[in-house]
Amino acid sequence: MQTSQTNIVAGFHALSDPLRLKVLQLLQTQELCVCDLCEVLNVTQSKLSFHLKTLKEAGLVNSRQQGRWIYYSLNPPQFAVLQQYLAEYSRLNQILSARSCDSGC
Repeated sequence: MQTSQTNIVAGFHALSDPLRLKVLQLLQTQELCVCDLCEVLNVTQSKLSFHLKTLKEAGLVNSRQQGRWIYYSLNPPQFAVLQQYLAEYSRLNQILSARSCDSGC
């Protein structure tokens, strides 16, 4: 799966806010509706909606509507994309470490 740089940037931008990280932590164990997230995080729905929009646009969460509530859950494939992106840097570090040892460890 080839991912555009825009998706990578959006993903890491979404992960850069403490409130969004708290939302993701809460969603690790279960799907939650906006009202539950507002209550647990002690934030207004308008403030939370802004952050949920950012997470959704980055592809990190899925949403579904049931009645008048919107439920959110994690989107694991997008986290895998970000993890794969970071893994490339881990491999680069291993290559650079091996090169420096070859030249006289």
